[in-house]
Amino acid sequence: MDLLNTLVDKGLRRELPTREEALAVLATSDDELLDVVAAAGKVRRHWFGRRVKLNYLVNLKSGLCPEDCSYCSQRLGSSTGILKYTWLKPDEASKAAAAGLAGGAKRVCLVASGRGPTDRDVDRVAGTIKAIKDQNEGVEVCACLGLLSDGQAERLREAGADAYNHNLNTSESTYGDITTTHTYADRVDTVTKAHAAGLSACSGLIAGMGESDEDLVDVVYSLRELDPDSVPVNFLIPVEGTPLAKEWNLTPQRCLRILAMVRFVCPDVEVRIAGGREVHLRTMQPLALNLANSIFLGDYLTTEGQAGQADLEMIADAGFEVEGAGEVTLPEHRVTGGCHESADCGSQGGGVCGTAAPAAPTVSEPRTDLVAVRRRGAGTDLAPNA
Repeated sequence: MDLLNTLVDKGLRRELPTREEALAVLATSDDELLDVVAAAGKVRRHWFGRRVKLNYLVNLKSGLCPEDCSYCSQRLGSSTGILKYTWLKPDEASKAAAAGLAGGAKRVCLVASGRGPTDRDVDRVAGTIKAIKDQNEGVEVCACLGLLSDGQAERLREAGADAYNHNLNTSESTYGDITTTHTYADRVDTVTKAHAAGLSACSGLIAGMGESDEDLVDVVYSLRELDPDSVPVNFLIPVEGTPLAKEWNLTPQRCLRILAMVRFVCPDVEVRIAGGREVHLRTMQPLALNLANSIFLGDYLTTEGQAGQADLEMIADAGFEVEGAGEVTLPEHRVTGGCHESADCGSQGGGVCGTAAPAAPTVSEPRTDLVAVRRRGAGTDLAPNA
């Protein structure tokens, strides 16, 4: 396909595809899917080889959130039956993180529910960062605490945080349909604050919330403009008790197309398969490693993930290798802090190569059997899944 050849060439040059080209990737047929994966895989391997970075989530504070995000099991008024607990102590969080690090994780992601941290919360997290780093040399720590106030990103950086995660989730035009207690602009502001403080910005999206192809392209282009170092791609986990519990819109093929589109638009960025990969990619997970160079190991914030050992076996069986703690994830031009864009990046010129839109895919019956509320690890007396 001329479209795919064009996208590979642009990806190797870090040149931005046109929106029409990005939409065309999402419109490819199932017969073309392996060609799409192979093309995006060339771009992934050019920048990241066959390495897979492992990340491990520690939910520092579960539930009890005043925000009304429709996709979230921790939202205001949630009836999901998830684990609910207040802040873990630093030694508890460090113990939880140790399980993931022992399983090969390179980065620990410290997450807390809520609109955003108070200054006291930042102090708590600073103590947790210190405890983890004191016991694990070379570990990366990413904080995800919600909306940041002025000065808080700088304080987290001083405390030893390496990165800050705050996802855009969906397009600006549809954001108000998903959340009403804060705005899309609030999220952009927090990512900007993290960037300005010298933290590695991590920001991504959630697919499967009923959005259009145009919405998906819009949010990925917005992410490209914000220039995060890592882009987590979440696939909605429709947890019973949330407003989006009936949104089972994804097929494994659709998920692969979305990951391929993200890779073409953000070629030299750490693309992470985040929540929902087991639920929606299912047996196609190994194929997705040709598109993304990063995954979460073990469980998620409130739901269970694939067994950690199964993740490691999947990576090896697919011909990939776990990225070591001493290896640098990002390409040199991003690590050195130079300009992330090439001279011709952002070009919207050139011809548009499209394909005829296929018939709407048939979505299989909802796999509610694959959604299990987390009952182990942080906040419990049971061993974590790592």
